[in-house]
Amino acid sequence: MRLLRGESLLLIIDMQPKFSRVCLGIEAVEKRAHFVAQVAKALAVPILATEQVPDKMGGTNPELAALLSEPAFPKTAFSAFGSDELAAKLLEADLPQVVLVGVESHICVTQTALDLLAADFEVFVVKDAVTSRTQEANDITWQRLSDAGAWIVHSESVVYEWLQDAEDPQFRDILQIVKETAG
Repeated sequence: MRLLRGESLLLIIDMQPKFSRVCLGIEAVEKRAHFVAQVAKALAVPILATEQVPDKMGGTNPELAALLSEPAFPKTAFSAFGSDELAAKLLEADLPQVVLVGVESHICVTQTALDLLAADFEVFVVKDAVTSRTQEANDITWQRLSDAGAWIVHSESVVYEWLQDAEDPQFRDILQIVKETAG
């Protein structure tokens, strides 16, 4: 199963500084999520986001919020499908592939991925752009989601699958983003 940019969207889950600051390696995870979002924007891949109880936990990381296709969807449920507006938007978009980044791996990311799989979406979870408060939670997440049928991928895999070919007219622009965000 490969990602196709004309058939996918990026879903950023609860990347709220007040909420995510206690997560392992959050700076690196935010950097990789931002990288994927930058490329998605450049390639016209829709970018949606959720915010868990934003009136208490604040809004999306400003760098990520600036790249969204539309304002983040507030939710109180742990799964993004708990937002009726977002669920309707995902179904209306008619894009079979969803790329997930965000927090927390074992709660909101997992529940969203499982609901997406149940709704017949192809789910790609970007391992280097997802985290939780503990390594144990992360480790369990990767096994569970893989067993459930989600694809565990690296951020650069997503980008190069969206590109498919070095002859793509946007390859040089995307390569510049890759170089600027490496490491």
